[in-house]
Amino acid sequence: MNKKVIVLGGGASGMCAAVYAARNGAEVTIIEKNTQLGKKLSMTGNGRCNLSNLDMNEKMYNAAAEKRMKQWLSVYGVLDVINFVKSLGIVIKSEDGYLYPISGQASTVVDAFKNELKRLEVKVVYGEQAKAVNVIEAAEKYEVITNINSYEADRVIIATGGLSGAKSTMSTGDGYYICKKLGLSVKDTYPALVGFKTAEDEIMPENGVRCTAEISFLLGSEVIAREYGELQLTKDGISGIPVMQASGKVVRFLAEGKPIFASINFFPDYDEDDYLSLEKEMLRLRDDRSLAEFLNGYHNSQINEMIIKRTKMGRSMKMKNISESMVRSIFDNYRNYKIRLSDSYGYQLSQVTSGGVSLGDIRDDMTIVSDNGIFVVGELLDVDGRCGGYNLQWAFTSGAIAGTVASL
Repeated sequence: MNKKVIVLGGGASGMCAAVYAARNGAEVTIIEKNTQLGKKLSMTGNGRCNLSNLDMNEKMYNAAAEKRMKQWLSVYGVLDVINFVKSLGIVIKSEDGYLYPISGQASTVVDAFKNELKRLEVKVVYGEQAKAVNVIEAAEKYEVITNINSYEADRVIIATGGLSGAKSTMSTGDGYYICKKLGLSVKDTYPALVGFKTAEDEIMPENGVRCTAEISFLLGSEVIAREYGELQLTKDGISGIPVMQASGKVVRFLAEGKPIFASINFFPDYDEDDYLSLEKEMLRLRDDRSLAEFLNGYHNSQINEMIIKRTKMGRSMKMKNISESMVRSIFDNYRNYKIRLSDSYGYQLSQVTSGGVSLGDIRDDMTIVSDNGIFVVGELLDVDGRCGGYNLQWAFTSGAIAGTVASL
């Protein structure tokens, strides 16, 4: 007799689980509280949908998940994702190892999922919010309670996602409550792959500016994270891929009220000797030009203005009247522009959720330790990866494993 499988949540992991279960002959129903499937997936990768990454390994995930990820990725890795999306009719391309649909549109991935679910006759219930999963021990079945109805199943896959995402995704962390009622441990959650607000008194650019830089995050004198790439600076915060890559390590300290500073090196491709040589060359050019004119070709004009304000020098000051030590102070700021962070931009502007259901409560086949008919997958678990397709890889990996096992 075919297994009756209910999937709670129609995001990437839920749809993937549903496809694998249905392909193996299960009778599958997805319960989605939104009015459409894949709402968050349609927004991922700035609408381009970074499906996975050819540079795939467990080191790309949070420390709590690293050990388990090695095993999970050996079961379902990047090549499996490539073959899976191809089976959905999606042509993919690699951009320096980052895998995207060749269409460049996340919507085509969502549509491909919908078409496959329709072909497999997967039933989709929209507009219902899952509230609980009850074990019917006498019948060896499960009862799913929503805000409107109740449903019976042989297997239940909880794929309701975390807290991250715009309001329109309706990412409200319902699954944490459901899992707690099942006796699972849920670790504190935080927004991850997110930017940060700077303290109100910090000097930042009046208009947004992008630049390649190295950024270090400091707790006292300790460097807790260091990244390189294109930063985005605004009048009240910092973002960009380097910031998001480090955010998972940084946001917890901010949540604890600890003072966190970011130190920006605006000349990341110059080593110490190269930069000292550049300083000497610039110092020899001091003449009748104003400070603003002197720095004109040194860096982006908005960054120059930030540093002039930081050093409290007048833009019109003649370079010949500025001491060498003061000029060196200006140059030092280009290599170590230190700013205090006040908070993250929060769940609504984050791409994933850090923390969640403890992996200690999850078996390798994604079932919960206390019951082999209930599965937990995707962002709901204490797994978060770096930017670059790693979080979608986890969604597909966990969903595929759960969907396959649930159908047996």
